[in-house]
Amino acid sequence: MEALPSNLQDLKDLLLTSWCQIPQHTFRSLVESMPRRVRAVWLGLHYIRHYIAGSDGESIGNCPFSQRLFMILWLKGVVFNVTTVDLKRKPPDLHNLAPGTHPPFLTFNGEVRTDVNKIEEYLEEMLAPPKYPKLATKNRESNTAGNDIFAKFSAYIKNTKPEANTSLQRGLLKTLKKLDDFLNSPLPEEIDADSMEEEKCSNRKYLDGNELTLADCNLLPKLHVVKVVSKKYRNFEIPSEYSGVWRYLQNAYARDEFTNTCAADREIELAYQDVARRLGK
Repeated sequence: MEALPSNLQDLKDLLLTSWCQIPQHTFRSLVESMPRRVRAVWLGLHYIRHYIAGSDGESIGNCPFSQRLFMILWLKGVVFNVTTVDLKRKPPDLHNLAPGTHPPFLTFNGEVRTDVNKIEEYLEEMLAPPKYPKLATKNRESNTAGNDIFAKFSAYIKNTKPEANTSLQRGLLKTLKKLDDFLNSPLPEEIDADSMEEEKCSNRKYLDGNELTLADCNLLPKLHVVKVVSKKYRNFEIPSEYSGVWRYLQNAYARDEFTNTCAADREIELAYQDVARRLGK
Protein backbone atom coordinates (compact mmCIF):
# COMPACT_ATOMS: atom_id res chain seq x y z
CA MET A 1 0.00 0.00 0.00
CA GLU A 2 1.28 3.49 -0.80
CA ALA A 3 2.11 5.80 2.06
CA LEU A 4 -0.77 7.95 3.28
CA PRO A 5 -0.59 11.70 2.55
CA SER A 6 0.81 13.62 5.52
CA ASN A 7 -1.31 16.67 4.76
CA LEU A 8 -4.71 16.46 6.47
CA GLN A 9 -6.68 17.99 3.59
CA ASP A 10 -5.03 15.68 1.03
CA LEU A 11 -5.83 12.71 3.23
CA LYS A 12 -9.48 13.73 3.55
CA ASP A 13 -9.72 14.28 -0.22
CA LEU A 14 -8.25 10.84 -0.85
CA LEU A 15 -10.74 9.16 1.45
CA LEU A 16 -13.69 11.12 0.08
CA THR A 17 -12.90 10.15 -3.51
CA SER A 18 -12.00 6.52 -2.86
CA TRP A 19 -14.14 5.29 0.04
CA CYS A 20 -16.80 3.86 -2.27
CA GLN A 21 -14.21 2.04 -4.37
CA ILE A 22 -12.40 0.12 -1.62
CA PRO A 23 -13.48 -2.73 0.69
CA GLN A 24 -14.77 -1.73 4.12
CA HIS A 25 -11.91 -3.44 5.98
CA THR A 26 -9.38 -1.52 3.88
CA PHE A 27 -11.13 1.76 4.61
CA ARG A 28 -11.11 0.92 8.33
CA SER A 29 -7.38 0.19 8.17
CA LEU A 30 -6.78 3.54 6.52
CA VAL A 31 -8.60 5.40 9.27
CA GLU A 32 -6.93 3.42 12.04
CA SER A 33 -3.48 4.09 10.59
CA MET A 34 -3.96 7.86 10.78
CA PRO A 35 -2.15 9.83 13.50
CA ARG A 36 -4.46 10.19 16.48
CA ARG A 37 -5.10 13.93 16.02
CA VAL A 38 -5.78 13.45 12.29
CA ARG A 39 -8.19 10.61 13.00
CA ALA A 40 -9.97 12.75 15.60
CA VAL A 41 -10.54 15.56 13.11
CA TRP A 42 -11.64 13.12 10.40
CA LEU A 43 -14.24 11.64 12.72
CA GLY A 44 -15.59 15.11 13.49
CA LEU A 45 -13.86 15.38 16.86
CA HIS A 46 -11.22 17.77 18.15
CA TYR A 47 -7.88 16.70 19.57
CA ILE A 48 -7.16 19.14 22.40
CA ARG A 49 -4.37 19.10 24.97
CA HIS A 50 -4.32 21.72 27.73
CA TYR A 51 -0.96 22.43 29.39
CA ILE A 52 -1.18 23.80 32.93
CA ALA A 53 1.36 24.67 35.61
CA GLY A 54 1.91 22.37 38.58
CA SER A 55 4.47 22.63 41.37
CA ASP A 56 5.25 18.91 41.28
CA GLY A 57 4.33 18.08 37.69
CA GLU A 58 1.19 16.26 38.86
CA SER A 59 -0.97 18.49 41.07
CA ILE A 60 -2.90 21.44 39.68
CA GLY A 61 -0.82 24.52 40.43
CA ASN A 62 -1.90 28.03 41.30
CA CYS A 63 -2.68 29.79 38.04
CA PRO A 64 -6.00 31.59 37.50
CA PHE A 65 -5.32 31.68 33.76
CA SER A 66 -4.85 27.90 33.57
CA GLN A 67 -8.05 27.39 35.51
CA ARG A 68 -9.87 29.85 33.26
CA LEU A 69 -9.17 27.72 30.17
CA PHE A 70 -9.69 24.48 32.13
CA MET A 71 -13.19 25.64 33.12
CA ILE A 72 -14.06 26.71 29.57
CA LEU A 73 -13.10 23.32 28.14
CA TRP A 74 -15.03 21.51 30.89
CA LEU A 75 -18.14 23.64 30.37
CA LYS A 76 -17.98 23.09 26.62
CA GLY A 77 -18.24 19.35 27.24
CA VAL A 78 -15.47 18.58 24.76
CA VAL A 79 -13.04 15.69 25.26
CA PHE A 80 -9.56 16.99 26.06
CA ASN A 81 -6.32 15.96 27.73
CA VAL A 82 -4.50 17.80 30.49
CA THR A 83 -0.72 17.88 30.90
CA THR A 84 0.64 19.30 34.16
CA VAL A 85 4.03 20.96 33.78
CA ASP A 86 6.59 21.44 36.55
CA LEU A 87 8.12 24.77 35.54
CA LYS A 88 11.34 23.97 37.41
CA ARG A 89 11.86 20.87 35.28
CA LYS A 90 10.12 21.72 32.01
CA PRO A 91 10.42 18.71 29.65
CA PRO A 92 12.59 19.29 26.56
CA ASP A 93 9.74 18.47 24.18
CA LEU A 94 7.72 21.37 25.58
CA HIS A 95 10.57 23.76 24.79
CA ASN A 96 10.22 22.67 21.18
CA LEU A 97 6.43 22.79 21.27
CA ALA A 98 6.13 26.33 22.64
CA PRO A 99 9.59 27.96 22.92
CA GLY A 100 9.78 30.62 25.61
CA THR A 101 6.17 30.05 26.65
CA HIS A 102 4.97 29.07 30.10
CA PRO A 103 1.62 27.38 30.75
CA PRO A 104 -1.19 27.81 30.19
CA PHE A 105 -1.29 27.03 26.50
CA LEU A 106 -2.98 24.37 24.44
CA THR A 107 -2.77 22.45 21.22
CA PHE A 108 -5.95 22.31 19.15
CA ASN A 109 -5.82 19.70 16.39
CA GLY A 110 -2.04 20.01 16.44
CA GLU A 111 -1.85 23.81 16.38
CA VAL A 112 -0.19 25.51 19.37
CA ARG A 113 -2.07 28.45 20.89
CA THR A 114 -0.54 30.53 23.66
CA ASP A 115 -2.52 33.77 24.16
CA VAL A 116 -5.18 33.14 26.81
CA ASN A 117 -7.61 35.80 25.57
CA LYS A 118 -7.30 34.64 21.98
CA ILE A 119 -7.65 31.00 23.07
CA GLU A 120 -10.93 31.88 24.77
CA GLU A 121 -12.21 33.55 21.60
CA TYR A 122 -11.03 30.64 19.47
CA LEU A 123 -12.71 28.01 21.66
CA GLU A 124 -15.96 29.96 21.66
CA GLU A 125 -15.81 30.13 17.86
CA MET A 126 -14.73 26.54 17.19
CA LEU A 127 -16.80 24.82 19.89
CA ALA A 128 -20.10 26.44 19.02
CA PRO A 129 -23.79 25.48 19.06
CA PRO A 130 -25.56 23.27 18.34
CA LYS A 131 -22.95 20.71 19.38
CA TYR A 132 -21.37 22.80 22.14
CA PRO A 133 -22.93 25.40 24.45
CA LYS A 134 -22.41 29.11 23.95
CA LEU A 135 -20.58 30.59 26.95
CA ALA A 136 -20.58 34.29 26.01
CA THR A 137 -22.56 36.61 28.27
CA LYS A 138 -25.86 38.20 27.31
CA ASN A 139 -25.13 41.41 29.22
CA ARG A 140 -22.02 43.44 28.41
CA GLU A 141 -21.66 44.65 32.01
CA SER A 142 -21.10 41.08 33.19
CA ASN A 143 -17.80 40.96 31.30
CA THR A 144 -16.23 43.78 33.30
CA ALA A 145 -17.73 43.10 36.74
CA GLY A 146 -14.93 42.65 39.27
CA ASN A 147 -12.20 43.29 36.70
CA ASP A 148 -10.27 45.63 39.01
CA ILE A 149 -10.28 43.36 42.08
CA PHE A 150 -7.12 41.39 41.28
CA ALA A 151 -5.00 44.51 40.69
CA LYS A 152 -6.09 45.99 44.04
CA PHE A 153 -5.43 42.64 45.73
CA SER A 154 -1.92 42.42 44.24
CA ALA A 155 -1.02 45.89 45.50
CA TYR A 156 -2.41 45.01 48.94
CA ILE A 157 -0.70 41.65 49.29
CA LYS A 158 2.72 42.84 48.03
CA ASN A 159 2.81 45.90 50.27
CA THR A 160 5.57 46.02 52.93
CA LYS A 161 4.78 49.45 54.42
CA PRO A 162 2.50 49.36 57.49
CA GLU A 163 1.39 52.96 56.92
CA ALA A 164 0.00 52.03 53.49
CA ASN A 165 -1.84 48.88 54.57
CA THR A 166 -5.10 50.53 55.63
CA SER A 167 -5.40 52.52 52.43
CA LEU A 168 -4.65 49.51 50.22
CA GLN A 169 -7.12 47.35 52.14
CA ARG A 170 -9.74 50.04 51.70
CA GLY A 171 -9.09 50.02 47.95
CA LEU A 172 -9.61 46.25 47.82
CA LEU A 173 -12.80 46.51 49.85
CA LYS A 174 -14.13 49.16 47.50
CA THR A 175 -13.74 46.89 44.47
CA LEU A 176 -15.31 43.95 46.33
CA LYS A 177 -18.26 46.14 47.34
CA LYS A 178 -18.67 47.20 43.72
CA LEU A 179 -18.86 43.53 42.69
CA ASP A 180 -21.29 42.83 45.53
CA ASP A 181 -23.57 45.64 44.35
CA PHE A 182 -23.49 44.26 40.82
CA LEU A 183 -24.35 40.72 41.94
CA ASN A 184 -27.24 41.95 44.07
CA SER A 185 -28.64 44.23 41.36
CA PRO A 186 -31.17 42.53 39.06
CA LEU A 187 -30.17 41.94 35.47
CA PRO A 188 -32.54 43.34 32.81
CA GLU A 189 -34.17 39.93 32.34
CA GLU A 190 -34.88 39.72 36.09
CA ILE A 191 -36.89 42.95 36.07
CA ASP A 192 -40.62 42.86 35.43
CA ALA A 193 -41.31 46.09 33.57
CA ASP A 194 -45.06 45.78 34.23
CA SER A 195 -44.75 45.21 37.96
CA MET A 196 -45.62 48.04 40.35
CA GLU A 197 -43.66 46.41 43.18
CA GLU A 198 -40.32 47.73 44.36
CA GLU A 199 -37.34 46.24 42.53
CA LYS A 200 -36.07 43.21 44.43
CA CYS A 201 -32.52 42.11 45.09
CA SER A 202 -31.14 39.64 42.56
CA ASN A 203 -30.67 36.04 43.69
CA ARG A 204 -28.90 34.82 40.56
CA LYS A 205 -26.03 32.38 40.98
CA TYR A 206 -23.41 33.89 38.71
CA LEU A 207 -22.42 37.11 36.96
CA ASP A 208 -24.77 36.81 34.00
CA GLY A 209 -27.52 34.59 35.36
CA ASN A 210 -27.81 31.05 36.67
CA GLU A 211 -25.33 29.49 34.26
CA LEU A 212 -21.56 29.86 34.22
CA THR A 213 -20.18 31.98 31.38
CA LEU A 214 -16.80 33.08 30.04
CA ALA A 215 -16.94 36.02 32.45
CA ASP A 216 -17.15 33.64 35.42
CA CYS A 217 -14.27 31.53 34.10
CA ASN A 218 -12.18 34.69 34.16
CA LEU A 219 -13.24 36.15 37.52
CA LEU A 220 -13.88 33.17 39.81
CA PRO A 221 -10.31 31.75 39.84
CA LYS A 222 -8.95 35.21 40.72
CA LEU A 223 -11.60 35.86 43.36
CA HIS A 224 -10.82 32.54 45.02
CA VAL A 225 -7.11 33.42 45.14
CA VAL A 226 -7.99 36.76 46.75
CA LYS A 227 -10.05 34.97 49.40
CA VAL A 228 -7.43 32.31 50.23
CA VAL A 229 -4.28 34.45 50.16
CA SER A 230 -5.73 37.47 51.99
CA LYS A 231 -6.89 35.25 54.83
CA LYS A 232 -3.56 33.42 55.08
CA TYR A 233 -1.15 36.35 54.90
CA ARG A 234 -3.17 39.39 56.02
CA ASN A 235 -5.88 37.80 58.18
CA PHE A 236 -8.35 39.63 55.95
CA GLU A 237 -11.69 38.11 55.03
CA ILE A 238 -14.32 39.23 52.58
CA PRO A 239 -16.94 40.90 54.81
CA SER A 240 -19.90 38.65 55.61
CA GLU A 241 -22.31 41.46 54.70
CA TYR A 242 -21.16 41.20 51.09
CA SER A 243 -23.94 38.70 50.50
CA GLY A 244 -23.72 38.83 46.72
CA VAL A 245 -20.02 37.93 46.67
CA TRP A 246 -20.48 35.09 49.14
CA ARG A 247 -23.50 33.73 47.26
CA TYR A 248 -21.41 33.85 44.11
CA LEU A 249 -18.50 31.95 45.69
CA GLN A 250 -20.70 29.33 47.34
CA ASN A 251 -22.48 28.61 44.06
CA ALA A 252 -19.10 28.23 42.37
CA TYR A 253 -17.90 25.82 45.05
CA ALA A 254 -20.94 23.65 44.31
CA ARG A 255 -19.85 23.15 40.70
CA ASP A 256 -17.43 20.44 39.56
CA GLU A 257 -16.31 22.72 36.75
CA PHE A 258 -14.80 24.98 39.38
CA THR A 259 -13.71 22.69 42.21
CA ASN A 260 -12.13 20.05 39.97
CA THR A 261 -10.08 22.63 38.07
CA CYS A 262 -8.96 24.60 41.12
CA ALA A 263 -5.62 24.30 42.90
CA ALA A 264 -5.70 23.21 46.53
CA ASP A 265 -5.59 26.06 49.03
CA ARG A 266 -2.12 24.94 50.12
CA GLU A 267 -0.86 25.22 46.53
CA ILE A 268 -2.20 28.76 46.33
CA GLU A 269 -0.67 29.72 49.68
CA LEU A 270 2.73 28.31 48.67
CA ALA A 271 2.64 30.25 45.42
CA TYR A 272 2.29 33.50 47.38
CA GLN A 273 4.71 32.65 50.17
CA ASP A 274 7.45 34.91 48.82
CA VAL A 275 5.15 37.47 47.23
CA ALA A 276 3.09 38.17 50.34
CA ARG A 277 5.89 39.86 52.23
CA ARG A 278 5.48 40.51 55.91
CA LEU A 279 4.60 44.05 56.84
CA GLY A 280 7.47 45.85 58.54
CA LYS A 281 7.19 46.30 62.25
